[in-house]
Amino acid sequence: MKVSVWDTHVPRKDGKVMHFDILVPSSLTDTDVIFGYGREYLESKPFQSGKLSSNECRFCHMESAPPDIVNNIETEGYHIIEMENCS
Repeated sequence: MKVSVWDTHVPRKDGKVMHFDILVPSSLTDTDVIFGYGREYLESKPFQSGKLSSNECRFCHMESAPPDIVNNIETEGYHIIEMENCS
């Protein structure tokens, strides 16, 4: 499956900046849906963060996803790759 990778940087209330990627099917282009997935992920965190909009989340590139990510996308609609300050 080809996926779109959305590079995301969201400030946390403690001053750190979260860096994570939102992966969605390449056919999904509705930014309201994509940003909604990012907000859903942020709400799952035990700390507060800033808002998520086009200023914090931008399309980066497309790539082929491995089976575990494909399974998660097929189940949840998206997949998050945590990179910095996400826990």
